[in-house]
Amino acid sequence: MAILVDETTRVVVQGITGREGGFHAERCMEYGTQVVAGVTPGRGGTLFKETVPIFNTVEEAVRQTGANTSLIFVPAPFASDAIVEAVEAGVRLVICITEGIPVMDMVRIARWLKDKPARLIGPNCPGIITPRTRTKVGIMPGAIHRPGRVGVVSRSGTLTYEAVMQLTSLGIGQSTCVGIGGDPISGTTFVDVLRMFNEDPETDAVVLIGEIGGTKEQEAAEFIKRAMRKPVAAFVVGATAPPGKRMGHAGAIITGQAATAEAKVSALREAGCWIIPTPAEIGAVTRRMLEERGIKGG
Repeated sequence: MAILVDETTRVVVQGITGREGGFHAERCMEYGTQVVAGVTPGRGGTLFKETVPIFNTVEEAVRQTGANTSLIFVPAPFASDAIVEAVEAGVRLVICITEGIPVMDMVRIARWLKDKPARLIGPNCPGIITPRTRTKVGIMPGAIHRPGRVGVVSRSGTLTYEAVMQLTSLGIGQSTCVGIGGDPISGTTFVDVLRMFNEDPETDAVVLIGEIGGTKEQEAAEFIKRAMRKPVAAFVVGATAPPGKRMGHAGAIITGQAATAEAKVSALREAGCWIIPTPAEIGAVTRRMLEERGIKGG
């Protein structure tokens, strides 16, 4: 097993003929992902890389190829419509890489999705990868990942890659890595992913990477304290960030005491997490955690 994506994942790429969409669609295919369709209005009937059919709508793509997962590279002004189109076409997992989507667009999407049988990852996220099944749906560098039993969930794309590289270099493999995105409103939270890892028999431990801004880390801490059966190592970005200054992501801004790194670290420590003090120690702290719990991790 894995969470969210595996060998059954069949991907339709919305925006496959754009520069970013085309580049990353090809990288997903090289990694081993089943990219079965692309969507660009007006380009229906053509092929991407001479093998992947392109359709004018997601509905056509799903009906003709059985796509069950959408990867979105549509520009920000149109990305919320692309999410709706994918869900209405029957796609059950939508991964939106696009950044800069207006907050009010995402407010409406989040409310609309509550009654829908679909999950949104992102927006403004790196995507998901399950190394064991060679399934990559996103923009992360596949070569640094190694199959194993440690789940990774992060708000930061770049630090996801850093964490994975450190784990892999220490011989610690990953079950699934999920980037939930750095925007204020995201389709999937830390708690959602932690719950999935908690129930996944192929995940023995978790690395969580949070950021300043919002209360997602405190919500994660509450879940870890109440229900998590597996050890969690946690790092929070932005310990030196000044209040009111956005640090990279749209959601990474201190707007109150609860949004500070100090408050988040305190909540995670109280929940029993292993606290990672600096980015350079992600791998080392995780290794100590696994050794103390008698977990191989590879």
